[in-house]
Amino acid sequence: MSHIKSPLLNSVLKNYIPLAALLVALNPLAHAAPDPDQRAGALLAQMTLAEKIGQMTQVDSDALKKNPNDVESLFLGSVLSGGNSNPADNLPETWRQFANDFEKRALRTRLKIPLLYGIDAVHGHNNVLGAVIFPHNVGLGATRDPVLIERAARVTASEVASTGIHWVFAPCVAVAQNIRWGRSYESFSSDPGLVALLGAAANRGFQSTLPDGFQVLACTKHFAGDGGTQNGKDQGNTVGDDAVLRKLHLAPYAAAIQTGTRSIMVSYSSWNGQKMHGNKTLLNDTLKGEMGFKGFLVSDWAAIDQLPGDYKSEIETSINAGLDMIMLPNGEGQKNNYRKFITLLTTLVQEGKVPQARIDDAVRRILTVKIEMGLFEHPFASPELADKLGCAEHRDVARQCVRESLVVLKNEGKTLPLAKNIKRLAVVGKGADDLGMQCGGWTVDWQGQSGNIVPGGTSILAAIRQVVSAETKVTFSPEATGLTNVDAVIVVVGEQPYAEMKGDRADLRLSADDQRLIEEAHATGAPVITLLLSGRPLVLGPTLTNCDAFVAAWLPGTEGAGVADILFGDSSPLGKLPRPWPASNEALANDAGQAAAGGFQFPYGFGLRY
Repeated sequence: MSHIKSPLLNSVLKNYIPLAALLVALNPLAHAAPDPDQRAGALLAQMTLAEKIGQMTQVDSDALKKNPNDVESLFLGSVLSGGNSNPADNLPETWRQFANDFEKRALRTRLKIPLLYGIDAVHGHNNVLGAVIFPHNVGLGATRDPVLIERAARVTASEVASTGIHWVFAPCVAVAQNIRWGRSYESFSSDPGLVALLGAAANRGFQSTLPDGFQVLACTKHFAGDGGTQNGKDQGNTVGDDAVLRKLHLAPYAAAIQTGTRSIMVSYSSWNGQKMHGNKTLLNDTLKGEMGFKGFLVSDWAAIDQLPGDYKSEIETSINAGLDMIMLPNGEGQKNNYRKFITLLTTLVQEGKVPQARIDDAVRRILTVKIEMGLFEHPFASPELADKLGCAEHRDVARQCVRESLVVLKNEGKTLPLAKNIKRLAVVGKGADDLGMQCGGWTVDWQGQSGNIVPGGTSILAAIRQVVSAETKVTFSPEATGLTNVDAVIVVVGEQPYAEMKGDRADLRLSADDQRLIEEAHATGAPVITLLLSGRPLVLGPTLTNCDAFVAAWLPGTEGAGVADILFGDSSPLGKLPRPWPASNEALANDAGQAAAGGFQFPYGFGLRY
């Protein structure tokens, strides 16, 4: 398959691997050869089967609570913190100690191969208190600004590195076709070309070299077709011929490979009825063979459990299909735990059902990536980055992302921008002062949560109060009460936080409660500006007629000041719809289905200017 051509895709990741004296002393094999492939081969030649299988095993930090010594005794190659696997106080300094402690255990093994620690930093370092939270990808897609997306990814990498973590499970390059899918906000766009462009930019940003030579590994996901499942069902089945696969779902991976992605996560979903975790044709023959991917493949969370057969056969199928590392969240006493995986894979190799050559190929890929990214030389948190998490410079980048992501869908009578010296301004709706709702899912908690859960962030209400004149009277009413004698009403409505599995929705109409808030505001006779916080377009119906201005704010993250920048004219709106906006719930389907069933309320690329 030919690579996508773009000015942003002509820079290949450079391998800068200084040989630190400390690691030379710790691991004489680490500098056995200057070339990453040769160094990996030299290590591989020294390894036992147990050490090799350990490198292929990734365990959730919660599963290791009872037996943290398993990192060294089982030679584990990777540890992750899933969406809810945070240290007790969730503070940056605790995370730093947490990651460093695991790394120290790995470096006590015979060959001292460093541990690769992974985390779902999908819109900033989103698990950690005080981190900057960026707009989710659907908002970043509205910016259409690859330079900005690269900067945002670099900021995220810097904050992740400040806590000693080397691997982010991002970017998601799903080409979401049906917004009923609860992960739609993780998709930049329904257009594969835009997804390819912005996904490549994110990969470049994540993998840029940071101070102290520290480097973070990106993980492009989820291969392949996760955004095309029938009826938008999470982990469902994507149906199509080879042309659809290549045009829609493989294009972003071609761009990512050309840009230097070195790890790819495999999708829970199926392609024409076959689970991707067992699809040797696509994983091995197409991705590794035809497309030339030289990095390693990692499974999703316990995803091999969804393959047919017992656990032993699931392991055999997935490894032989081309999986190199398996994500294993279960600890001692739980079903299909990591110890059981290691035992069964060892047996499968001894029985000849998983060839030794397949094991060696997987481990060589993992070791080569660790060497290329300088992990042997920089295994611990960078002291130079310790104070970067949540800093003003990072918040400025996120604020720009918010500004450029907002899409103005309606602006009758030049309602926007508002004057900063407006006399009486009413702000309505819970979402105006709810950072959790403003950030959405994958924020501190896997599914996200309502409330002021993110220290250091600025709510939309707080941002409005900061920007208006001292003479302006701003009133706030979550339920739209007391709306009298006002010069304008800002209504903030939208979705409550959600993430995968729980975010699928068949009915995407704006809620009755939100419609009522807008109607109450409209009844004042004052201009009504509605802000929609959502991870996808919602069906607006007649509600739009009750608004003088309407702004799709997506899930903007912690920097609500970026919203105020647009509302009050400090910046002009630049955002364009990254996908068409549906006209009705009855017509809701993929883009082609919506077009056939009555068209769109707003087309792809729509966005008003001042």
